[in-house]
Amino acid sequence: MTIALITLGGTIAMGGVDAGRPGVVARLTGADLTAAVPGLAELGVPVDVRDPHAVPSANLTGRLLLDVVGQASQAVADGATGVVITQGTDTLEETAFLADLLWPHAAPLVFTGAMRNPTLAGADGPANLLAALRVAAAPHARDLGVLVAVNDELHAARWLRKTHSTSTATFASPNTGPLGQVIEGEVRVLTRPPRHEPLPPVDPDRLDATRVALYVVTMDDDGLLLNGLADTHHAVVVAGFGVGHVPSALAPVLGDLAERIPVVLTSRSGAGSVLRHTYGAVGSETDLQRRGLLNGGLLDPYKARVLLRLLLAGDAGRDEVTAALARHG
Repeated sequence: MTIALITLGGTIAMGGVDAGRPGVVARLTGADLTAAVPGLAELGVPVDVRDPHAVPSANLTGRLLLDVVGQASQAVADGATGVVITQGTDTLEETAFLADLLWPHAAPLVFTGAMRNPTLAGADGPANLLAALRVAAAPHARDLGVLVAVNDELHAARWLRKTHSTSTATFASPNTGPLGQVIEGEVRVLTRPPRHEPLPPVDPDRLDATRVALYVVTMDDDGLLLNGLADTHHAVVVAGFGVGHVPSALAPVLGDLAERIPVVLTSRSGAGSVLRHTYGAVGSETDLQRRGLLNGGLLDPYKARVLLRLLLAGDAGRDEVTAALARHG
């Protein structure tokens, strides 16, 4: 019985400075990280540390995540009880969701990170890492899909959002709340949402070549930035106002675009669903769906883009994309 720990860098692993360069940059290894965790020995499970990448989270890519998920999957096949991945928090909501879409195992795959680097008072990395390792070792954390353990809370990757740029309480699941908590060292799973079947494996080269744009609608938006998008991208996610609305002048532009490539309608609000049939004015959700836009439901724009990119890289047609959006959104 072991837990595999895969480290990717990020704030949790930034432990010093380089001469002549401002800010923390020096990267700690997985051994350094585990050595700084009080109470780790009490876990009673050996930790198999792996340091495959040292990448700021802003530089993480779909291709790299496919490789990391493959390494995690192999660790489980080799007998690991669970896997923990540490990375920077900036893209954690996207990377964890990508992993969740592909993770085929009952064994927990747990992401974590930190908001305060180890040189600061009150660094949260050791506590988050210990919580993640506890979750990975917990039998009742199995078959929950990919999880994120932060701030002594346990979140489903599919609902997680980063809500603050600096707070240690940045991660939340606005639509559902956390799945559980870590209380006095015990993992308490409070609710068990049903899992979705994983997507088929994706070829890294195909994923690299699949371009999905994200367009955020703003007040008085004329859609000029959408010109030529169908010639450079395979699809676009639209982050509309509120329940899925856009300025009326933008509606025909999006409709024309939807005749050429998939256009998925989401909300820029941060929580809540795009509606389907409540409003009927030009630019409303009903009007946009009539023009061919696909409803993203509860998916936020970032996760809709991750899902759409994986689907298109796997040659999914319009019906398959629509079904997947309904299932995940």
